[in-house]
Amino acid sequence: MTTYLLAGGGTAGHVNPLLATADKLRELRAQHAPAGAGAGIMKDDARVIVLGTAEGLEARLVPQRGYELVTIPKLPFPRRVNGAALRFPARWRATVRQVQRLIAERGVDVVVGFGGYAAAPAYLAARRSKTPLVLHEANARPGLASRLGARITPFVGVAFRGTPLPHARFVGMPLRPEIENLDRSAARAAARERFGLDERPVLLVTGGSTGARTINRTLLAAAPGILGAGYQVVHIQGGAHEFDDPGLPGYHLLDYVDDMQLALAAADAVVSRSGSATVSELTAIGIPAVYIPYPVGNGEQRFNVAGVVAAGGGVVIEDALFTTAWVESNLVPLLADRERLAVMAQAAASVGVADGAERLVALIDEARSAAPRDARG
Repeated sequence: MTTYLLAGGGTAGHVNPLLATADKLRELRAQHAPAGAGAGIMKDDARVIVLGTAEGLEARLVPQRGYELVTIPKLPFPRRVNGAALRFPARWRATVRQVQRLIAERGVDVVVGFGGYAAAPAYLAARRSKTPLVLHEANARPGLASRLGARITPFVGVAFRGTPLPHARFVGMPLRPEIENLDRSAARAAARERFGLDERPVLLVTGGSTGARTINRTLLAAAPGILGAGYQVVHIQGGAHEFDDPGLPGYHLLDYVDDMQLALAAADAVVSRSGSATVSELTAIGIPAVYIPYPVGNGEQRFNVAGVVAAGGGVVIEDALFTTAWVESNLVPLLADRERLAVMAQAAASVGVADGAERLVALIDEARSAAPRDARG
């Protein structure tokens, strides 16, 4: 029996690639399951366990997807000296020991980490138990857990070329099956029906699930110019419900879209933030985009978009500079230049990969094969 422990979570940026990898493991192993085996039985009777916290998105999404979730305490690294910092070392050691026991009791053969609060304890537990360790870093600017983990394993997969980690190997982003397998041409008719679109080209606007105020405000103010350029707009404003529909023909303001693959199938161009998943999906599909990196945090969104912008598949503009005037003088002329958009689409596709999950599974298999025989269970 082969047991995979997938560790990570907290945000969608960690949980989604973890689940995409779990799905790919299930898909590939099920293809070789013994005749008559159930749908959940994988090659070698393999199983997937997910290690996360009770507070992260994984607490809801992992059980929904049918995987077992084991939780550990959420332990943020202390940033200042206080009571929590003084208690941290003992809690940290106890958590690592908890993961070591899990590895031993469940016969874990490979640990795969995706960042987040559950990842770093899993990395140390894997090293102490001499269990093969693989990690995946979703951002071009790696997080603390990945910087730690990359020091103790040679099996490091990254979503973006040039990510500064030891042993980094480009595998791309593990994508959701509905994105990985998207046939835009075949889905275009259903996508247009879903959003009430006609045959005019479509600009997709999205700031993520919680929305992006600058993007929302600027695009709504610039709506007449975009529509005047012969476009329709599918604008997903996010969960803040901050803006009202402008009531303009061809402008579709939505709060949420669950079937995002249809929005991408309809899109001829995109305006969005440059989170790692968004950039990876747009480049895998080959959609030209204007990226407005999130201006708060450690700046990873600027690094995520560097490759596609350098290739000519996207345009990047700072949040503070993304104004109605910029849209009128830059975005509207770009949308009108269909030849340039076609070139940008090809350039975007040249840096993206749709098979990131399969590439990561191959790296996992490599780590498993490279382990000493007595570490294989």
